[in-house]
Formats: sequence, C-alpha cells, structure tokens
Amino acid sequence: MGPTIAFFEKLLTEHPDNPYVLYEVGGSYDTAGDEETAVGYYERALPGLTGETRRKCLLQYGSTLRNLERFDESLAMFKSACAEFPESDSLRVFKALTLHAAGMKDKALATLLLVIADKVDSAEIKRYEAAIRGNADYLAGLS
Repeated sequence: MGPTIAFFEKLLTEHPDNPYVLYEVGGSYDTAGDEETAVGYYERALPGLTGETRRKCLLQYGSTLRNLERFDESLAMFKSACAEFPESDSLRVFKALTLHAAGMKDKALATLLLVIADKVDSAEIKRYEAAIRGNADYLAGLS
C-alpha cells in the first residue's frame, strides 16, 4: 500500500480539504493496517461526503472503530448510518460484526436473520419468513 498511500498523500497536498481525497487517504491507511491513522482521515472526510461515497466511508469508519475495539463508538456510528441509509445491507452486516465483537452475539444473529428475511429471495426462506423474523425479534430482546 506504500505507493497508493504516497499517491493519495501527494494528491492531498494539492487538495487539502477535499473530503473525497481525505476518504481515499483514510482508506489507503486502513487497507495497510494503520487503523489509528485512518480514523482521523475518515472523521475529517465525513462532513463533506454525500451519497454512495459517504455510505462507504461510514461503513469503513465503523469497521475500523470495531477493529480498534471502540465498540460503543462503532455501534453508535452504525446505528446512525443505518438510519441514514436504511436500504444498505452491507451496513447492517457490518453492524452485526460489531455487535458480535462487542459480545452481543444474540443481537448480531438477529441482525443477520433480518437481512436474510429481507433480502434472500428463495421459496424456502419465504416459506419460513415469519419464523425467521420471530426468532430475530426474540434474539434481539435477549440481554
């Protein structure tokens, strides 16, 4: 990732406040395994991002917070991101990963069951959709 980071860092010197460049720099550091550095770039980028790039940045930021074991911040971010982008299945899946990492395994499974019930279009899943949703509700209510 060294050449990629160098490219985006150079681009950032030319466009120091561009949120899209900040996002790419953060993503480069994130991919390189330097999550602490990535977080700062994501935080600087987010206020200026819109649309699909904002959704991707929110996902990457929340995932990075999870990797840094900042679970409360990650969960709060995913809750907000899921409200902002309710159609995003990837945000819900990565929220489930944070729930699992934070020790909330029942809520993590409940979240994934709802993604399955909402998005898997098969006769078998549709036949048992009410049961899947009922189990998701039950699991989400457990402590």
